[in-house]
Amino acid sequence: MAGSSRVLLVDCPACARKTEYSPANRWRPFCSERCKRIDLGAWASEQYRIAGAPLDPTDPAEAGTEPATGAPPSSKQVH
Repeated sequence: MAGSSRVLLVDCPACARKTEYSPANRWRPFCSERCKRIDLGAWASEQYRIAGAPLDPTDPAEAGTEPATGAPPSSKQVH
């Protein structure tokens, strides 16, 4: 198939419009900058979540806070 080029069309994850999935589409897999930003906003506002085991709220390592203060973990490294 030398010389023939096939265009791969995919559905935009944000609006479902057909869009070209190639280096020519700078927003791929989205159809536009707007759709890309909408998707980023959904991640930032925690509308999307990655499934996993529930966290144990009594375990400070899983809660992401220091046990006594409730403050974020310190950046000090313990050797």
